[in-house]
Amino acid sequence: MSDALSVVESQFSAYNKHDLDAFVASFSDNFIAYRMPSTEPSIIGKQQLREFYANHRFNQPALRAELISRTVLGNKVFDFERIHGLSEQPIESVAVFEVNNGLINTAWFYFS
Repeated sequence: MSDALSVVESQFSAYNKHDLDAFVASFSDNFIAYRMPSTEPSIIGKQQLREFYANHRFNQPALRAELISRTVLGNKVFDFERIHGLSEQPIESVAVFEVNNGLINTAWFYFS
């Protein structure tokens, strides 16, 4: 199994368990997230990542991600997901994770 796939699977599992420490451990200290189509980062750094998921995701008891498909291309992992528990209807999204040195350092999120 590639480093990229391994760390993305770890963060996905931690996400569904609402395990904030294990989730954040999958990301580099200088992590950057983009909520597309914006070219400005939505999250910069591990601390901001922790705060966002503590206050806006893992505090939602019904939150869970359903993996529809996953593709690995070198150090990038493309996840097509259905997110439950943030709204009345599931939200479809594609997350693209770039992995370096065994940690996720950049992510691009696309939502329907």
